Amino acid sequence: MRPILMKGHERPLTFLKYNRDGDLLFSCAKDHNPTVWFADNGERLGTYRGHNGAVWCCDVSRDSMMLITGSADQTAKIWNVQTGEQLFSFNFGSPARAVDLSVGDKLAVITTDPFMDLPSAIHVKSIATDPEDQTGDSVLVLKGPQGRINRAVWGPLNKTIISAGEDAVVRIWDSETGKMLKESEKETGHKKTITSLSKSADGSHFLTGSLDKSAKLWDIRTLTLIKTYVTERPVNAVTMSPLLDHVVLGGGQDASAVTTTDHRAGKFEAKFYDKILQEEIGGVKGHFGPINALAFNPDGKSFSSGGEDGYVRLHHFDPDYFNIKI
Repeated sequence: MRPILMKGHERPLTFLKYNRDGDLLFSCAKDHNPTVWFADNGERLGTYRGHNGAVWCCDVSRDSMMLITGSADQTAKIWNVQTGEQLFSFNFGSPARAVDLSVGDKLAVITTDPFMDLPSAIHVKSIATDPEDQTGDSVLVLKGPQGRINRAVWGPLNKTIISAGEDAVVRIWDSETGKMLKESEKETGHKKTITSLSKSADGSHFLTGSLDKSAKLWDIRTLTLIKTYVTERPVNAVTMSPLLDHVVLGGGQDASAVTTTDHRAGKFEAKFYDKILQEEIGGVKGHFGPINALAFNPDGKSFSSGGEDGYVRLHHFDPDYFNIKI
């Protein structure tokens, strides 16, 4: 597999997201400018200029018309995907970390970091069909978890919100009342910060990655732990194939912990695991530094990774990949 190298960011990548059709790839990085690329050939289409801080996360509407981004500049912004125009900015008193649009794109969940005297929080905002009618009011604000909330996503039918972060606990909240419904247990759950969370294509289960060098697969309704994938370095990013039973983990040490003797490119690979057997089946090398972001194309035929090195690598699978026998 020859990857397509996409160099459009000056700083480390933080997040990657394909649109629903799989023809566009959106990338977020610490360089303030979310970027959109053609997903088949890696051609850069444009950037969304307006943030003045690292952009941590993004999501795109089902019709690929609207992009929402969360940034360290204490805002979450809504953009017109085609024109790059900024349609609205939600302003918070602390950095916006995770964003996720609900099914139907009528609501967005946005998490904010603990900052000064403010605790971390999960905000639910309604998204107007016409940007002219957009307001900054929150439908719901949830507080509770200690430390940063690195990911928050919608559960089935938008009835719940699943959050995870620094305190290593996965929580399920009722999205109407704000009541906490379930928490992962100390014994079976992660031991260190949860860095990433990715839902399966059908939304029935989700995968979490953690600095405790493991990834875990959970049932989205009951929060039952299904599988655990163990690796030898901290996990910064996780994704699942929509086609095959494959789980991909990416990571590496924190940038500050990488010593000069440890900069071999091979160290930082995207590792493929069999979802059922929990065994490693292969890896894709290439990044010069930890992998911070992974995403699978919705058609399952390609995936992309974003690293601390500022590159996005786009991998189209060879036909052999679809015939891997275990």
